[in-house]
Amino acid sequence: MVKAIIFDLDNCLSAADESTRQVLEPVFDAVRESNHGTLSNDVLQRAFDDCWRDAFDVVAQRYGFSQAMLEAGWNAAAQAEVTTPLQGYPDLGALRELPGKLFLVTSGFRRLQESKISALRIGELFTEVHVDAIDDDNRRGKRQIFADILASYQLSPEDVLVVGDNPDSEIEAGNSLGITTVQILRPGVTRGNNAAFYIDELAELALLI
Repeated sequence: MVKAIIFDLDNCLSAADESTRQVLEPVFDAVRESNHGTLSNDVLQRAFDDCWRDAFDVVAQRYGFSQAMLEAGWNAAAQAEVTTPLQGYPDLGALRELPGKLFLVTSGFRRLQESKISALRIGELFTEVHVDAIDDDNRRGKRQIFADILASYQLSPEDVLVVGDNPDSEIEAGNSLGITTVQILRPGVTRGNNAAFYIDELAELALLI
């Protein structure tokens, strides 16, 4: 029996680019201004597109950002925040129908991720909300956060589901702990090959519980 579900945020409960393209444009501008020919415009645009799926530090390493590009984008992103309401995906109401404890674990810059959660007005639905903040000196990472949740609530891996979009992030972290993983295939999300189950919308979770 499932006693708890751990959810990701971006591209799971809310599209990563919902009302945030304007918010992150200063970040992209800062990286462009510091590029100085390190990357072509086409490669740089691909890197920016990846920022809607992966954390900034992961993208920077993947595309070989220079130290100047990394620092400029990092400083701008650390100050970014959403100040207008967000709607999230239209099936968020299904969260209220799910049994057991719900947890939210999201990666990114702390200020931005916390502002998204506030703008979505969904914090009250979760027993705990954790930001795996890439700008924290003592960052734990999703795997450790998941492990801490299991320990704190005396949950066995078989008691828990991890639901998210990213095969290399929350799905991998859940698998490494023996937790059953569910990839949600929101529009634009590429199906991975490492989740136990695949769904298109949150209502389908009722069939897995």
